[in-house]
Amino acid sequence: MKSQITFLIVFVAFVFNSCSPKQAYIQNEGQIFGTTYHITYESPEGEDLHEGIKSVMDELNKSLSTYDPTSVISKVNTNQPTELDNYFLTVFKKAEEVSKITGGAFDITVAPMVNVWGFGFKNKENVTTELIDSLKQLVGYTKVKREDGKIVKEHPNTMLDCSAIAKGYGVDVVAAYIRDNGCKNYMVEIGGEVDAFGLNPKGKAWSIGISKPDEDSFFKEQQLQAIVNLKDKALATSGNYRNFYVEGGQKFAHTINPHTGYPVQHSLLSTTVLADSCMTADAYATAFMVLGLEKSIEIANAVPEIEVYFIYADENGDYKSYFSEGFKSLLQEEFNSDQKE
Repeated sequence: MKSQITFLIVFVAFVFNSCSPKQAYIQNEGQIFGTTYHITYESPEGEDLHEGIKSVMDELNKSLSTYDPTSVISKVNTNQPTELDNYFLTVFKKAEEVSKITGGAFDITVAPMVNVWGFGFKNKENVTTELIDSLKQLVGYTKVKREDGKIVKEHPNTMLDCSAIAKGYGVDVVAAYIRDNGCKNYMVEIGGEVDAFGLNPKGKAWSIGISKPDEDSFFKEQQLQAIVNLKDKALATSGNYRNFYVEGGQKFAHTINPHTGYPVQHSLLSTTVLADSCMTADAYATAFMVLGLEKSIEIANAVPEIEVYFIYADENGDYKSYFSEGFKSLLQEEFNSDQKE
């Protein structure tokens, strides 16, 4: 599905050597969910699993795509009778969990607020207090709930959009399919969200590059902020290297606060989260872009299943980084940044 929350485009580069045919590693790539995917795996029998992978992704798309009027989520949004499949229920349950822990910073009902501002806040001149107040009646994770196998909404016009978590879940679903087919070494990436298991073709941990949030990088080669050794874990990043603005000499991310309907005012520019499931990492990375540095550190320290790496701008506009102790052990290299633990 093509993400409607366009300010959360993730840029994660991959740093690993080309596969050797003797090692039976297979590479698949293509497009899904409005983005690209790249998958590398060691197939025990040398079998190419691409057709099965595409089938699994198509099934997920039929559940969670807001662009498909026949999908489960589209029928929920238009208040049509529909059977909630396992894909939808899994994502909805995780969304509820992360929303509660983050105090609603993660919210799958926020899309109408994001859309009225437009990409890069291009519609900000048209945003009024009255418009935001009207949207507040529709937005809020507590305004939707599961009841007797159905989704019940306080307001019929409340809309769900899982684009801030669905790519991560898509990575989990594809990774599970690959494992079920006997693959013990693989890397799955969809739109910058990653799950890596086992070893790469060179017999080492997968090396994943985190891009520097540089507003000047759109027309030049993307620079890396750090390289992470990833094995048997998932990684997701939120924040856009070119999607923040400068005001009063300070850099601010283009992120809408679901509570206020207005852009956040903090210096956190990129959030990377490590977890056992990419869906979990994806949701928290999104929430942290709303919460800002200090609150995100507080929550990250209270959630044992995640490790974090944050890039923020100091009062001089220089890049700084914060990483949790568990993330520190995975850092292969960090470039041009002062660290804070």
